[in-house]
Amino acid sequence: MGRKRQTEGETPSARLSDGRIARILPSDYVSGFEVDVDGTPQSHVDPDDPTHLHFEYVARMGAVIDQLPAGPLTAVHLGAGGLTIPRYIEATRPGSRQQVIELEQPLVDLVREALPLPRGAAIRVRIGDAREGLARLPQAMWGAADLLVSDVYSGAQTPAHLTTIEFYREAAALLRPEGVLLVNVADGAGLAFARRQAATIREVLPEIAVLAEVQVLKGRRFGNLVMAASARPLPVEWLPRLMAAGPHPAKVAHGDEINRFVADARPAIDGDATDSPRPSWSLFDR
Repeated sequence: MGRKRQTEGETPSARLSDGRIARILPSDYVSGFEVDVDGTPQSHVDPDDPTHLHFEYVARMGAVIDQLPAGPLTAVHLGAGGLTIPRYIEATRPGSRQQVIELEQPLVDLVREALPLPRGAAIRVRIGDAREGLARLPQAMWGAADLLVSDVYSGAQTPAHLTTIEFYREAAALLRPEGVLLVNVADGAGLAFARRQAATIREVLPEIAVLAEVQVLKGRRFGNLVMAASARPLPVEWLPRLMAAGPHPAKVAHGDEINRFVADARPAIDGDATDSPRPSWSLFDR
């Protein structure tokens, strides 16, 4: 994740439906740009190299995607941001068919204008709530997706209705039997929210692995955990490859480690779910 910052001068920007301001800012640290919403970095995009995945959790998602069977993918993305992962898939797996559901039309327009998609990319963006948008996808998509990525944030938090068993059942219905769900989960000390998310996802897709930086997975600092889940066992040869892919120090929890990670956490259901925890602004100072 990036940092909160103030900028001077004109930058491409748009006002979102809730009054927040989205901006496209040159990265202070590496090549490319950051999509920033009211001081919270949402995405990093390098138009000259779409395989450059700067944010650690996005790089971990990319490492999982690299392990999927060779060739074009059918992918669904909940949350657009800078369209970083769709760009990555287009670059590494030409011919892929991708659908993106994003709540904010002004954000999509801003990103498309300031950071245009590659010409000819089969990436369709649909506007609406992520959960409601799933039900409106074409019938041909159901049971046909190789990959579903859930990376939805309102500000710095994932809305509660996108964290429940009911939501994950609706999402999993899009997947092929061997399809993979990737979820970005942000949490802090103790990992109560992340443990509950793992318990919830496992109720729907029983084969699950959690990828994170070592100290984040130990619950010692706030950060992002990537949860990869499927109805069928994740190939065991993935695990050392994912560890080697980093970013480092990397940790991949699987099997009995997931049982210990979940412990007695109770799955979230519609009616008792909560938004993900809000990070301290100090998280964005680096």
